[in-house]
Amino acid sequence: MSPTPLPADPEVDAPQEEQESPPPACVLSFNASEATGAGGLAGDVATIAAMGAHCLPVVTAVVLRDTAETFEHESLDPDTVAEQARHILEDVPITAWKVGFLGNAEAVSAVAEVLSDYPDVPLVTYLPSIAWIDEDEQQQYLDALRELVLPQTAVLVGNHKTMTDFLLPDWDSERAPSARELAVAAAQAGAQHVLVTGIQLPNQFVDNVLANAQGPITGEKFERFETAFVGSGDTLSAALAALLSVGAELHSAVSEALSFLDQSLDAGFRPGMGNVIPDRFFWALPPADEDGAEPEFEPTEPEPEQPPKTPRRMH
Repeated sequence: MSPTPLPADPEVDAPQEEQESPPPACVLSFNASEATGAGGLAGDVATIAAMGAHCLPVVTAVVLRDTAETFEHESLDPDTVAEQARHILEDVPITAWKVGFLGNAEAVSAVAEVLSDYPDVPLVTYLPSIAWIDEDEQQQYLDALRELVLPQTAVLVGNHKTMTDFLLPDWDSERAPSARELAVAAAQAGAQHVLVTGIQLPNQFVDNVLANAQGPITGEKFERFETAFVGSGDTLSAALAALLSVGAELHSAVSEALSFLDQSLDAGFRPGMGNVIPDRFFWALPPADEDGAEPEFEPTEPEPEQPPKTPRRMH
């Protein structure tokens, strides 16, 4: 007579627990919070998630704005800014930084001190226009950024005019400075590269150029949009940081980030009465029909008639 089998011991006979899959690369972003979701930390979180990485958002200030204009901002205490970062850095390893708007010169100093403890982590610094700030405070902020953050910056990202005003404030030639000339000025402050956007070209095109002090490295020319956008600079710089966080080579990361920005702008939407916001999740939209219309889906049960929605694609 065969022996009766013993009941299975779940601790012994259960299959070995599958090993956890590795987490996504983590990018720590120092940036302001603003309620439109177009730029600032909300834009960074959306962009970095869309690129397949994870954003660790550190709040530096609160910017009061709508989709048309910026009104003012409130800076956080510099120690609070630094402590946010230090607590998470003791817990989570990061592979890239993104620096956006830091609020004031004191916060720039606090952030720079945190950055200096991780010199091997690539830093993408975005230079937004801060025209709404008092002129003296603005100058103090930019001086601190130049002295403390640029020496640690792998890529300085900014619009051609904003970058010129920052790096070459005494430029008086009728000819606009080239990307290489801006890169030379940035290198004198310690930044390794510049990614200059919005360089005006003939025939409704704009150029976007990655350069260092030796000259241009790569870039993309895009047809100029007639629509005004908010959040494009934060989108580009965050996308670049996400790509660098997974070890992408700089020239290919810049090309991919520019392509991502172009498609985000092309799929942009206007949530209010102001400017258009980039759609970072353009790739998740359902495919359009050949005539450009979004596909229609038949409901399984009759539903009350709804007013038509405004199409999200602006171009």
